Amino acid sequence: MAPVDKNSKKKRPSFYEKAIHLYHTYFTRAFIQDLIVNPKYFWVAAVVFLVAEVFVNIFIIHRVKYTEIDWVAYMQEVEGVANGTWDYTQLRGDTGPLVYPAGFVYVYLGLYYLTSRGANIRLAQYVFAAMYVLLLALVFRIFHKSKKLPPYILLFICCTSYRIHSIFVLRLFNDPLAVLFLYAAINLFIDGNWTLGSLVYSFAVSIKMNILLFAPALLMTYLHCLGLKGTIKQLTICALLQLALGAPFLVANPLGYIRMSFDLGRVFLFKWTVNWRFLPEEVFVSPWFHLGLLTLHLALLAFFAYTHWNRYLANYSTLLTLGVETDNMTCQLLLLPLFVSNMIGMAASRSLHYQFYIWYYHSLPYLLWSTRFSVVFRLLVLGVIELCWNTYPSTWWSSALLHCCHLAILAGIFISRPTDQRTQRLRKALEKTD
Repeated sequence: MAPVDKNSKKKRPSFYEKAIHLYHTYFTRAFIQDLIVNPKYFWVAAVVFLVAEVFVNIFIIHRVKYTEIDWVAYMQEVEGVANGTWDYTQLRGDTGPLVYPAGFVYVYLGLYYLTSRGANIRLAQYVFAAMYVLLLALVFRIFHKSKKLPPYILLFICCTSYRIHSIFVLRLFNDPLAVLFLYAAINLFIDGNWTLGSLVYSFAVSIKMNILLFAPALLMTYLHCLGLKGTIKQLTICALLQLALGAPFLVANPLGYIRMSFDLGRVFLFKWTVNWRFLPEEVFVSPWFHLGLLTLHLALLAFFAYTHWNRYLANYSTLLTLGVETDNMTCQLLLLPLFVSNMIGMAASRSLHYQFYIWYYHSLPYLLWSTRFSVVFRLLVLGVIELCWNTYPSTWWSSALLHCCHLAILAGIFISRPTDQRTQRLRKALEKTD
């Protein structure tokens, strides 16, 4: 056997050589460009912005003055429950009677005790800051799994969202809490956890009913993916959770609870509207106007269900049946119907108040990147929408511009509607990635 030449052994690379290798691998123009524009590296930017948001929220809490709007009223409403009042018609605050479902009561009752009966507002702000970071983590996970958005979009999501930060840590509204549970439910749905997702979704509805705007697309998703029997099961789960949460109030005054917490006929005040400022007030409060918007809402839902959702969700169901992993672009077929359903509800809403911005804020980039618009036009639409929501008080032109942006998004999605040829190509591409 020939002797082994010690000099022929492969030498381990030195620290300097490793450093040079890392430099040439990760500090190239091509790699840095990928970090900015390639959806594959979305998670890198997501981690950076999540860490940054922790410090941004701390800065806002300490440097920007808190504005009291509804927090005291929320505490007064749940204090009645803490004192043993279960009749919903008797629960009131400075801004009026309690008009949210039972989930709201339990969440804010927990905050009531945590913050020394609502007195420790600074602690409440930190709780809401933590929830904001958690919401971003849930949204970023959805975007990362969809591989739809470039990483640089996070710069616009996080750094231009003055109103969103305000809704969370300077106003303490219940809207962001409902949206937080919504995105948790969507994460569960795209992971295939239907039952737990339905529970979380139903809990989000119990905090604020605007989450029902996603329900039409979710119902179609159930039908396509789970069949009629599975759909009935999931709807039963949602209904049973609502009954369980509302049970103490239903026992005390069933009609009072249903009338107060699920009142779909409330008339909003004209002075707070963001989207209909250009109308005369008598038109704004007219029942005929409300009926017309409801008709438009239902018509748009039916239209997009026929032109988009049916094909998307049919393909999504087929790919799930084939066992295609949801870590690739498959979840795009589920996300777009959900976000469009909510977008239609926003566009046809009887009134939008400033805190309602959170209802669709984080889905706007996804919707725009689902169109064929140029990147410049997409960013322009995002900027105009941000301008409209930050114009206080709203004006005729800010309301009109907001409607133009909503119309542009829906039109862009319609133009990009799937054809038989395109959906077949998408299905083949997704099957190859499995």
